[in-house]
Amino acid sequence: MNDMTTATLEQTLSIDSDRMWSALMELARIGATPKGGNCRLALTRLDGQGRDLVSGWMREAGLTVTVDEVGNIFGVRPGRNMALPPVATGSHIDTQPTGGKFDGCYGVMAGLEVMRTLQQQNIETEAPLALVIWTNEEGTRFVPVMMGSGVHCGVFPLETALSAVDVDGLSVRDELKAIGYDRGAPIGTVRLGSYFEAHIEQGPILEAEDTVIGVVTGSLGLRWWDVTVTGMEAHAGPTPMEMRRDALYAATYLMQAIVDIANAPEFAPHGRGTVGTVNVFPNSRNVIPGKVGFTVDLRHQDAALLDRMEARFRKTAADLATRFGVQFDVKDVQEFPPTPFAVAMVDAVRDEAARRGYSHRDIVTGAGHDAVYMARIAPTSMIFVPCRDGISHNEIEDAEPRHLEAGANVLLGAMLTHAGVVA
Repeated sequence: MNDMTTATLEQTLSIDSDRMWSALMELARIGATPKGGNCRLALTRLDGQGRDLVSGWMREAGLTVTVDEVGNIFGVRPGRNMALPPVATGSHIDTQPTGGKFDGCYGVMAGLEVMRTLQQQNIETEAPLALVIWTNEEGTRFVPVMMGSGVHCGVFPLETALSAVDVDGLSVRDELKAIGYDRGAPIGTVRLGSYFEAHIEQGPILEAEDTVIGVVTGSLGLRWWDVTVTGMEAHAGPTPMEMRRDALYAATYLMQAIVDIANAPEFAPHGRGTVGTVNVFPNSRNVIPGKVGFTVDLRHQDAALLDRMEARFRKTAADLATRFGVQFDVKDVQEFPPTPFAVAMVDAVRDEAARRGYSHRDIVTGAGHDAVYMARIAPTSMIFVPCRDGISHNEIEDAEPRHLEAGANVLLGAMLTHAGVVA
């Protein structure tokens, strides 16, 4: 099919917004919470029910469904040239304990709606298409996070994933069996040629700017540490201020420095600095804290600048240790490098948004997504749509149907651009 015909089809073909919304709401009934959100933790009975429901829809849409050894679900729609690797899309359907209806689920339902639309219109593509449901993206019940895509992309071994256990000592291996998603095909059985992922932004930028489509150019690099500050616990009354080794007092200086580093002009606007958890020992009203543990999260899209942020963090910790007579122990936890997405894939998203007349802007994702791992092995990009008040990982997470429709239409056009349409 010539380019003009393909472009014309992309402009005129649109998804069924009502059908996609209905699918989202039906999936949301599985694990529904009182505040309107979802609790469908990875590999629980409820996750199994969600998997069964969506897998059934995938088959009804003409996809051949394969499950791999870590429980990833692949639905492939044939193309004329089956020697070509599929142009894929997908996300996840597991949620946070107090999660929303759209995080991850929207990407899967948008991909499903693309497949349903092509089936309904009897459109054949040159390359095959694929829809993927990745296992345990959230990492709430089992770590590592983004487990299914990580195994698929060779980031960590299959056995690491299968041996992971939850707080009750239940393993991924056993829980896959419990919900009937064990004994899958070998990892890599379904080889993906490129990957698009539609997602709510999970942040406030698009809504604040009244912009419909976020053209995601890449992801921020991330580095996590656990910090332990050791001083000396002592009685709060008899111990003079100048003789104290107050671990909490010293820790608060470093906590503030983490935020200040990210706010520094040289690291703006893409610097991020967060202290997410704090534990104080002995945590008594009248005892000077002798030990404090807290987490540090630094992010930036530029690896060199992230190096400088880390160097400043470590130097600050060393200086504070000397100043306050305490010990700072910094333990590496996890690291993701900054990940630029493929230019051709990003261009396809941007061009499709422009072709359909949607307002759009380039944006970098600060969150982890399966697309970040997929970018290591295949050309990848993401499509963001606004979420109300920028709220996500929350039961009140919400999005407007017209924005979800726009994102799915951009996904449809971008996938057709890369797969090609048979005349």
